[in-house]
Amino acid sequence: MNFEISNQVVDTVFKVLIDGSKQDYIGENISQLEHSLQAAAQALETKADDETILAALLHDIGQFATSADQKQMICDTSALAELDPTNSTTTSPNSTISVGVTGHERIGAEYLRKLGFSNKVAQLVESHVPVKRYLTGKDHSYYESLSGASKLSLKYQGGPFTPEQVKEFEEDPLFELKVQVRKWDDAAKVVGLEVPDLESYRQMAVGHLMKQDKVATALA
Repeated sequence: MNFEISNQVVDTVFKVLIDGSKQDYIGENISQLEHSLQAAAQALETKADDETILAALLHDIGQFATSADQKQMICDTSALAELDPTNSTTTSPNSTISVGVTGHERIGAEYLRKLGFSNKVAQLVESHVPVKRYLTGKDHSYYESLSGASKLSLKYQGGPFTPEQVKEFEEDPLFELKVQVRKWDDAAKVVGLEVPDLESYRQMAVGHLMKQDKVATALA
């Protein structure tokens, strides 16, 4: 992919993230963009490779990428309040809240593949929900560490893995890296944290796309 097209792809992806930041982040107290940037910053700090950093940055892109498959996971605010009484989004009685888009990890991975991102980036993006199911199936204390919104969305995502599914997942060649991306995701919810801005990842994203043989098929 040449520089001009790669830059156009990055423009498209960044616009999706920016537009998504105008919405509340599924029951959390920071924006979706702040969450994405915090996840990427953690990957950057550990000197992860470019594909892993980009996956951390774009892991929730499927929450906002246009897709006919998009369906919101709608819950009563009372259910969220029961799991997380301190959450500021639960103050309105008898109302509902979205805790995300059903299948957003698959939607996001396919969207990125169509834009020309590598299969590794797409696989890491696609894995962050299965890893959540893996970790809750492996260790109940992980479930207890989740936010109320994340606990609610887990019900729509298939629930914790069975012991058989846990064992199968651990055989994945990218298992450890997938788990690490999920841990960055979980920790990326700090109000007021200063991290590198979105544009600081442009050169990395453009460089990544220019190395790919794919042709972008999902440009807006």
